[in-house]
Amino acid sequence: MAGIVGTFYLMVGSALFAFPVGVMSGIYMNEYAPKGKLVRFIRMMTNNLSGIPSIVFGLFGMALFVKYMGFGDSILAGSLTLGLLCVPLVIRTTEEALKAIPDSFREGSLALGATKLQTIWHVILPMGMPNIITGLILALGRVSGETAPILFTCAAYFLPQLPHGMLDQCMALPYHLYVISTSGTDMESQLPLAYGTALVLILIILIINLSANALRRYFSNKVKTN
Repeated sequence: MAGIVGTFYLMVGSALFAFPVGVMSGIYMNEYAPKGKLVRFIRMMTNNLSGIPSIVFGLFGMALFVKYMGFGDSILAGSLTLGLLCVPLVIRTTEEALKAIPDSFREGSLALGATKLQTIWHVILPMGMPNIITGLILALGRVSGETAPILFTCAAYFLPQLPHGMLDQCMALPYHLYVISTSGTDMESQLPLAYGTALVLILIILIINLSANALRRYFSNKVKTN
């Protein structure tokens, strides 16, 4: 139970960081930034960040959030590290979602007297929201199974009680699965527990993917009715 709760805390914390940063960055890249070498360079760097191994993010999170910023091994440090892992995917998803919207909608809104910000908020974002939400949830599905980032920033194998705040350590299913699969000498006796933990983790990711599809259909229907 503690592992499920800890995994949930980490996913929510990473979403609270990655969603606003990623969406606002994607909006700036597509709607405000002048097209040129700078935008191409930023886009290339974003794509490169998506391919960096998660263990590198874990080491970076430990150096920045755990050591330098003094958060220690905590849910906050783990959430921010996982959020950094999500941000490149959210940026690219947001940018591609906004690119798919025809310019005629922007031009029509501006012709009716709306400002650029009003056009983005009331026209562009609602139309792109299905793909943006889907990208965010799929990014969370990816980080929910990451072990290396939380290994360096927040995870504990066993805690007698649930965390009380963002600066507490927590248990997490990926790290718990790693430990029970690699430690000890009597591996045969630990296999049922390892398989059970893996099954719970797979079910969580399945629920996340089903939620992504449901949210996508909801926002798509909402856009069509409007």
